[in-house]
Amino acid sequence: MKESIKSPNYLGHLSKDIPAGLVVFFVALPLCLGISLASGAPLMSGLVTGIVAGVLVSWLSGSQLAVSGPAAGLTVIVLNGIETLGSFEAFLLAVVIAGFLQLILGFLKAGVIGLYFPSSVIKGMLAAIGLILILKQIPHFLGADDDFFGEMQFFQPDGRTTFSELGHAFSSIQLGAMIIGIISLAIILLWDNPKIKSIKILSFIPGALVAIIFAIVINALFSGFAPELTVTSSHLVSIPILGSFNDLSTELRFLDLGALSNPSLYIVAFTIAIVASLETLLSIEAIDKLDPHKRRSNTNRELKAQGVGNMVAGLLGGLPMTAVIVRGSTNVASGAQTRVSSFVHGVFLALSVFLLAGLMNRIPLSALAAVLLVVGFKLTKPALYKSQLKLGHEQFIPFIVTILAILFTDLLIGICVGLAVGIFYILKANYKSPYFFHKEEHKDKEIIRIRLSEHVSFLNKASIILTLDHLPQNSHVIIDGENSEYIDYDVLEAIQEFKQTAHERNIKVDLVNISNVEVMELH
Repeated sequence: MKESIKSPNYLGHLSKDIPAGLVVFFVALPLCLGISLASGAPLMSGLVTGIVAGVLVSWLSGSQLAVSGPAAGLTVIVLNGIETLGSFEAFLLAVVIAGFLQLILGFLKAGVIGLYFPSSVIKGMLAAIGLILILKQIPHFLGADDDFFGEMQFFQPDGRTTFSELGHAFSSIQLGAMIIGIISLAIILLWDNPKIKSIKILSFIPGALVAIIFAIVINALFSGFAPELTVTSSHLVSIPILGSFNDLSTELRFLDLGALSNPSLYIVAFTIAIVASLETLLSIEAIDKLDPHKRRSNTNRELKAQGVGNMVAGLLGGLPMTAVIVRGSTNVASGAQTRVSSFVHGVFLALSVFLLAGLMNRIPLSALAAVLLVVGFKLTKPALYKSQLKLGHEQFIPFIVTILAILFTDLLIGICVGLAVGIFYILKANYKSPYFFHKEEHKDKEIIRIRLSEHVSFLNKASIILTLDHLPQNSHVIIDGENSEYIDYDVLEAIQEFKQTAHERNIKVDLVNISNVEVMELH
């Protein structure tokens, strides 16, 4: 569970981490704002969470490459929580309590739960996120989507679905936004060319930054020379412009301790803690799979970091946070090496609030959509599907079911469906291999030797019972546990029950290195 044998050289990776952090910042900025709007929360609350996640949680995190912030998957919980508790200020108290609960989960070492998600399901989640990014960003890329930039659910706030939105987008293209999107995408793809990367100066500049600068310049040219192509304000980034710290204090909200007497507060807090922890553990497991260095994140440390982050965010008027797969995968795709990139993204978020709001508000969303289209493709490359197919249907079916379930519902529901299918195949695999079955023919009767495997768990119970039930009459059965280091009590009980009743079928039973356990009888 350790991240690495030795601490990484943070200063030695600045040339990769700073540009990666800058790219993550451009993606995170509209996501923070969009999730605030979708959650029915003040606009600044999402930015507060993004800043806390970057500046503070990045250093407490158990992962080098994960990036935290407000999550689209929590929007419904936030929206319902504010409505249930009657005010955003009361909801902030629930966020603080949820953070405290996550801190406790970390100390209880609940992070181990993340290790129980099958690899096929995690890979399916990554592929699904990639597909959703592509499908969701095409309307923004064309300048024809009024939903918030970070929404990921199949059923959208405007009543459309992911697929019907595509049809609407192609019939409502904003030409200026599409031109900017195409040019931005071309720049990003061109910048990935090895010839460009071989130029030392250019290798330090992220393609996404170049694309966004060009996007701002092109839209300014449209405004001066072709007003009909100018990207409208609804398709630009929109940050509140603060003239002073007094303006900031009027934008922020602070928690209401009076809500402590409301029983619903604790239900909302518990819901946030559990859902946010699950989403974090899933994201951490997925980012570890993308990490080129294959480092294992400390998930218990991550839960503690998320707990501290949510407590601080709640105290400062922010939304609940999780480790977010979109930000994390963008981070990895941009070449990040250490947690410095996440910290850099948090610093830029803070600067955007205090110093750069005017400039940020000129960025067309279609340029940011181009960044996410590239990230989405990297997550759901055809090669991934081919490699999963080669592994056999036990891996491919949970993989593809997870993709479809996430695509047509949301992240957590889709993961649960994929997990259920994955567990089915795990049970099936355990059902097949708990023992070695050998049959010998002798004059008097058939001798059957059942040699148990090294580890026999309760998952093997059904297979062993069915085998014993179908043994032929008048046979001699030897059940050999000599090679077994562990045999589950349920299996031992099933073997003893078989031995007690075997004489009824004229079966002789010999047990070798099988512990004797009491079998309940009713008289």
